[in-house]
Amino acid sequence: MSLATRDETLRELMDDPDCDPARLAATLHRFAVVNRLVSGWGGVYRSVLRPHLAGLGRPARVLDLGCGGGDLVARLAGLARADGLAVEWTGVDPDPRAHDVAGRWAAPGIRFRAVDAATLVAEGERFDAVVSNHVLHHLGTGLAAFAAESRALSTGPVLHSDIERGRLAYALYTVGITPYARGTFLRTDGLRSIRRSFRTDELAAAIADAPSPWRIERPAPFRLLARSVGDA
Repeated sequence: MSLATRDETLRELMDDPDCDPARLAATLHRFAVVNRLVSGWGGVYRSVLRPHLAGLGRPARVLDLGCGGGDLVARLAGLARADGLAVEWTGVDPDPRAHDVAGRWAAPGIRFRAVDAATLVAEGERFDAVVSNHVLHHLGTGLAAFAAESRALSTGPVLHSDIERGRLAYALYTVGITPYARGTFLRTDGLRSIRRSFRTDELAAAIADAPSPWRIERPAPFRLLARSVGDA
């Protein structure tokens, strides 16, 4: 196995429509722990989202594209609530199985829909910020369209966070995921995700096909953040 190049041929087990539903649900539930440990969204919230939302001087709307089990929406909503910010959070995922799990986080100010970005654009939706987590590595030729749609939905920051491929990330994940992996797809799919993920120059080149400026940052170890500003 080589990590020198992206392995776009790999398919994650949870993307199989016929995968074990119990293991899928367990995987989506446990993402709440894994994402809190490795995704770096606490820092992104403090450095980018919080200042933007606070500066609006009014209630805000934030969208999470490809929200999976909804844990990122719930986490960001909790951080904003603790800061006294009035925000309406929307998480969308076209997979109805993910939507069913995300529903556990639904609450006043937090809603979920089983739709994709293109549907929201067609509906004329607009948000003050758009985010995604662990979506980019799933995309092949559709990455440019996804990037463009995310900008079309936002009047403010557009923030797509994902894994940075590398040997150390692969080795640490192999060991670190063990306590959380039983009864889930976390081990197999996590390692496949790393093998499918980008390095900085690769992501910069891939997302440059979108008709807009993007910059690639490293907000945390083994993480990449594709950052732009919406044109909604």
